[in-house]
Order: sequence, then structure tokens, then C-alpha cells
Amino acid sequence: MSINAPARAPNKATTRPNVISHCARSPYYSCTWSDAAIYGEYAGRLVLLSLGKDVNEEYWRLRKSVGLFDVPERPVEIKGPDSVGFLNRVFTRPVDTLRTGRGSYGLLCHQRGGMVCDGILFKLAENHYWYVHADAEVYAWLVALAIDFKVDIRDPRSWVLQVQGPRSMEVLARACDDGGPEDFRYFDAIQSRMGGQDVLISRTGWSGELGFEVYNLDPDVDGPALWNHLLGAGADFGIAGCGQLSMNIRRIEAGILNYSTDMDWDTTPYDMGLGKFVELENHDFIGRDALIRCDKRPRFAGFKCHEGRPKFGSAVLSKGQPAGRVTAFENSPYLGCGIGFILLDAPEFIDKGGLEFIDREGRERPLELISLPFYDREKRIPRGLPPMDGLLD
Repeated sequence: MSINAPARAPNKATTRPNVISHCARSPYYSCTWSDAAIYGEYAGRLVLLSLGKDVNEEYWRLRKSVGLFDVPERPVEIKGPDSVGFLNRVFTRPVDTLRTGRGSYGLLCHQRGGMVCDGILFKLAENHYWYVHADAEVYAWLVALAIDFKVDIRDPRSWVLQVQGPRSMEVLARACDDGGPEDFRYFDAIQSRMGGQDVLISRTGWSGELGFEVYNLDPDVDGPALWNHLLGAGADFGIAGCGQLSMNIRRIEAGILNYSTDMDWDTTPYDMGLGKFVELENHDFIGRDALIRCDKRPRFAGFKCHEGRPKFGSAVLSKGQPAGRVTAFENSPYLGCGIGFILLDAPEFIDKGGLEFIDREGRERPLELISLPFYDREKRIPRGLPPMDGLLD
């Protein structure tokens, strides 16, 4: 088990969660705590990295049945008559066409074109949105920019559980008090009840697998009751609580990026290969002028390696000279090799080839560049469809 390439980029990790006393604990904390558990910090919240169990076992549970994950992303609520105009100003794509009950991946950039954060914007009702974001000061950023707009921005004090894996929709059907929603499409979002508690459910996740997320709508949610309700609903399908380290393997395979490790304030969407989420024509947003002028070539890629193990931040070399760094690495049980991400200092290094990384023993090791994702390139798995490029039975 490694926490050097951490899931959700915790700033600290410990087997004694009390030493991170300033972190907010989720409503589900008591359901997963043990002396063997490993925790970290993410977005000011305590994040469960591992329950102290075998990470590969949890990975295969995610791949073959279903896992329950307590994750730390934070929603911020944007509501009011100027919501659409405000969101159009801060997001790199217009939100006008987003329909009620749908979500959309959204990027925030600053005036120099770098990324403030990424996340999913949900439209809950007319002029009522939630932006579920990664580890960044998004609330303060939005409040500062909203001074000339009639919008109310607040923290809804919601936490998210992810139910991920090929049996997840069967769990959903049993967990909803009125039965699972019909025609629940990828990136749909509905308000429902589970175990008598009001929740927002979205067909999203951070694993590249079929799955859904559950957000409490009542700040005073009975966390243990909801956690146990989901475990009961998934009992026949092999559900169990899992830690972030197992999901981290799968998100790398799926080419899912993590803000603050893979990308940050100094990377543009184009650096990361996320240019399709930027609309430069007929859309005026913060950072547009800088993005018009910037280099549109990516300098981020996936890699495979069959010997040696890098760690987070390991140097990448081109002909012996510094060329970038490793931003994520895990051993993939499915692919049978090491996989990860690299951020290069310049786009030219992607075409030069012959890249190497420095492993944990200080040795230079070859790496093979891979276009992302590593498999399921059409993202059919999270849509509940069989992949076109093969998968385990």
C-alpha cells in the first residue's frame, strides 16, 4: 500500500485521525473508523484513504461488484436571478443549455488562463445550481466575483457517498424509497429519498465505472443510518466500504484527473488536454483572453512502466535532462503493469520519445507514453455499456 501518489491529494496522512483535528469529519466517519484506517486531508475534510484492508481486493470489488466510498468533494450552491449570467462569466463553457436535472463537467480559470478548479455543475431548478468541486477555495473565489450579480452563494453542508461498480444500479433500485429512477442517464441528477432521508442522486463518479453518488440535502443527515441503508440495499450484490486508494488505481486507468496533483493554478485546460471544455467563440469568460493567446498543445500524458516504481513528483528525463514530473502512479492489477500520469515542462517532449523517470531507488527507468484513457476510450463502462476495446468477464 502506498500513499505517495495519494488519492484525492491529501495534504497529510495518518493512521491516527485525531492528529488532524482541524479537518471536518463526514457524517459517515463512525462507520469506517478503526485503528487500521488511514486518513488524509482534502478540501478541509478528513478523507478515508484506506480501511486497512487489501487495496487490490477493494479494486476488484469495484471492478466486479460494487463498492461504497466516503469521499470529500464539496458542493457550493449558486442561486438567484443572475445565476446563468454569473456562471457564464466564470465557467469556460456557457451554461445556458444545461437542463434541469442534468450535470456538466465545468472548469474555472483565472485571468492568466490557469485553472482555479474543476468539478461538475448540476442544475437543480431554474436559477438554482450546485457546483461539486475538487480541493480549492472555490467558495471564496465565487463570492469575490459575484459582487455585481444578484446571486446567493452558500455552502449547503452536504457530503457525498459514491456507490460504484457494475452492480451499482441494482443497489440504487433497492436503496430509493420509491424504487430506482427510470431512464437514469449518465450525468442525470434527481432528488429522492433513501431510508426516509432527502438526498440528491447523480449518475456520476470518480472511478470510470458504472455508478452513482448520493448527497445529503439535510445538513443534519443521520450518516450511520444512510450508510447502513446503502449496505443493506447492496447486500445481495457484494457491496462493502472501500478506501480512496483502490479508487485511485481505477481513476488513473480511466484517465480521470485530480486537481492539485495532476493540474493546478499554473496549468491551462489546453496543457491538460481539456480544450474541448473551453468555448472561445461567442463566450466571454474570465481567462478567455489568455487562453486565446496560449499554446494549445497538451503537455500531459499517461504512461506505462514494467520495471521500477516512481513516486509522486518523481523527475521525468529526456536524454538525461529534466523534462517534467510524475503526478500519479499505481500498479494496475488489470493491466499487469505500473501506470500513471506525467506533466511535462513543454509540449515538445511528448513527440521526442525516449522519456525516463527516476524510480524510488534513484535509478533511471524507461516509460511508455499512453494516450488517455488506458482503455474504454469511448467511456462506455460508466454509461452501462460493454466497452469496445475488451474487458474482463
